Amino acid sequence: MLKSLFGIAPKQEPDGSFSPSKVALKLSTSDVSDFERVSYAPYQGKRSKILVICTEQKNMTMHNGKQFSTGNHPVEALLPLLHLRDAGFEFEIATPTGKPVVFEMWAMPRGDKDVVGIYEDLEPRFKDPTPLQAVVDGFLDNIESYAAVFVPGGHGAMLGIPEDPNVGTVLRWAHENELFTISLCHGPGSFLATTLGGREFPYRGYKMAVFPDSVDKMTPKIGYLPGPMPWRLAEKLETLGANIVNKKADKTCCVDRRLITGASPQAANDLGALAARTLLEKLA
Repeated sequence: MLKSLFGIAPKQEPDGSFSPSKVALKLSTSDVSDFERVSYAPYQGKRSKILVICTEQKNMTMHNGKQFSTGNHPVEALLPLLHLRDAGFEFEIATPTGKPVVFEMWAMPRGDKDVVGIYEDLEPRFKDPTPLQAVVDGFLDNIESYAAVFVPGGHGAMLGIPEDPNVGTVLRWAHENELFTISLCHGPGSFLATTLGGREFPYRGYKMAVFPDSVDKMTPKIGYLPGPMPWRLAEKLETLGANIVNKKADKTCCVDRRLITGASPQAANDLGALAARTLLEKLA
């Protein structure tokens, strides 16, 4: 009752899941993003394709049994795509089984014409993505057409994707063939898939920016999450040998060899610009 009175009670959705409270939404979302357009000399080479691996799952079961209404965070997905599109790259949208991409629509900056514009442009592909198995079947034969693999953030990136063998296969192949891997916030949960089957973690010793476990631990207090996280992402990555460079959910971005990462939604614009500039420079 008091949580509802003070606006920190998560909002229950028709399917029984919970989206963030009024206070949490006010603190963590905005009607416009901080996207800053950059004038790039568009890429003209043969490695023009970026594989975008998105989640198709919506509800995360928290430690207390309540479900969080999640998916891919729209700012974390769409701001990097804006920069990469403006830099001349094209996208292959994929989900594990080919089911539609799920977004945290409660975080969509609906007053931002650039973000809404690219979402509407890509919406047919978000609704009908390529099954990841189909990508895997032809990936090595077409490896020279790819520049990077991008895994957007949002808590939904922790659902299914870290346990998907095809995700692990694609990320290992990308690593072995010197493609760039781009991710942010909770998207690096996908990196766990590279260890399936007892394989060695390819990013051992790498520096990376990841959403902090300490912030995920705090956010139930303001009703962003309806309960404690079911597992700790940064802790798992550190156990595997990753070096997390940030302690806050801020604008931190990091490049280590061909791995490009960002800390949070606040990093989405800078990550997109960094990824675009890095790909243009290294692929020239």
